[in-house]
Amino acid sequence: MSTMRTVIGLALALVFSFSLAHVAEWKNAKDLPILVKTMKELHRGPPKQTVLKRANVEEKWIAQKLDHFDESNTQTYQMRYLVNDEFQEEGSPIFIYLGGEWAIEDSMVSAGHWYDMAQEHKGVLIYTEHRYYGESIPTTTMSTEHLQYLHVKQALADVAHFIETYKSENSQLTNSKVLLAGGSYSATMVVWFKRLYPDLVEGGWASSAPLLAKVDFTEYKEVVGRAFLQLGGQQCYNRINNGIAELESMFENNRAAEARAMLRLCSSFDDKNDLDLWTLFGSISNIFSGVAQYQRYGEIEYYCDFLLSFDDDATAIANFAYWAWGYPSCIDARYSGTVEYYLWSIENFSASRPWYYQTCNEYGWYQSSGSNNQPFGNKFPALLYTTLCADVFGTQFTNENIGLSVSQTNIDFGGMAPEVENIYMTHGGLDPWNPMGHGVTEGATVITNASHCADFGSIDAGDTAEMRASKERLAELVREWLA
Repeated sequence: MSTMRTVIGLALALVFSFSLAHVAEWKNAKDLPILVKTMKELHRGPPKQTVLKRANVEEKWIAQKLDHFDESNTQTYQMRYLVNDEFQEEGSPIFIYLGGEWAIEDSMVSAGHWYDMAQEHKGVLIYTEHRYYGESIPTTTMSTEHLQYLHVKQALADVAHFIETYKSENSQLTNSKVLLAGGSYSATMVVWFKRLYPDLVEGGWASSAPLLAKVDFTEYKEVVGRAFLQLGGQQCYNRINNGIAELESMFENNRAAEARAMLRLCSSFDDKNDLDLWTLFGSISNIFSGVAQYQRYGEIEYYCDFLLSFDDDATAIANFAYWAWGYPSCIDARYSGTVEYYLWSIENFSASRPWYYQTCNEYGWYQSSGSNNQPFGNKFPALLYTTLCADVFGTQFTNENIGLSVSQTNIDFGGMAPEVENIYMTHGGLDPWNPMGHGVTEGATVITNASHCADFGSIDAGDTAEMRASKERLAELVREWLA
């Protein structure tokens, strides 16, 4: 049993560990606060594709206006993009994959289903990088003042300018049709781009696109719990539910010292501080979210076997959390540590800060414990995340103002009714994001047991019948759009 625990512990550490390149020089890995660490896991880019043959991918740059909507502002920045033109010929269609809150990389234009369709149609493959992410940083700091230029409308205008400029500067492509693809937030961008700039693109593929902005996203944890119940079984679900409930009870009933020891919390953790407790339990829930959001065949069952290998519920959760977080010593679960990290990121760029700003200023999507239909307790309300907005970005980010901004996003883009044509939307049936997107009744394809952005790979013998059918349907639509 101990050998199994060691092996699984190492696997968990690999699943949840982060490259230091993604946290810049923030001291070292053990000092990255757990709430930041677990949220980074939930906002990584789409799964890298397995590249089977070498492709000549070029890194290029284009000048973009810092503010597309202020004619008096003449400042520009350099936006990075990747190009694979191995199939290009006269009139080639342009297959653009949109970057989201991550750094772009070669595999998305070197392999996978998007690549295969580009090859079939002799298309040019392009991967654009979103402003404020990767190397496309338009300002010298990420202060709240500088982040005013980070907004999806600015990012969509970047894409519009890119398409017009790229076609005008490439004589073979002047009259080429353009298709867009994206995953998660960048899938949302595909839908919204078609809404704002319908004449610039022929069609698009939106995999796992949330459409409805919402402050208190209670449904997310419900789907995470359902994934563990459906794939891991009732015993596993009960262990999670009972273990977290017991840990919560220990903090409430004079057993805090015992709970702190079980969870290996640093001495700086203040169990009398609601924000510290909320940070701790939100981070525990995020471990399960990370597994469910990106689960592949057999993974949830594997982790459930691990959880059920312990003699009691609370011990199982405590050990699962410790191995998943991957710290060599004690766990930093302070709320103040999270604030310090985001403030440190003003000068020491990290993608966590700009994305968190976008949630405060545009989307919400705070994955709270506000529903009773999930097994992760009730100790991480949306108030944890909105309080963090004010503490990190300024007192103007009140609950009221955050709510107004989120409402404005739905007004601007139509919420669940974006009214676009030629956009193929796909979701995993166990993707925690799917409640914010279209379902079968709205015309989307929902793939049973699949999760977030799970359908970018090439058509493969390992695909389920539903997965294969969805990929084939998309290929048919692309043929129609390019006919």
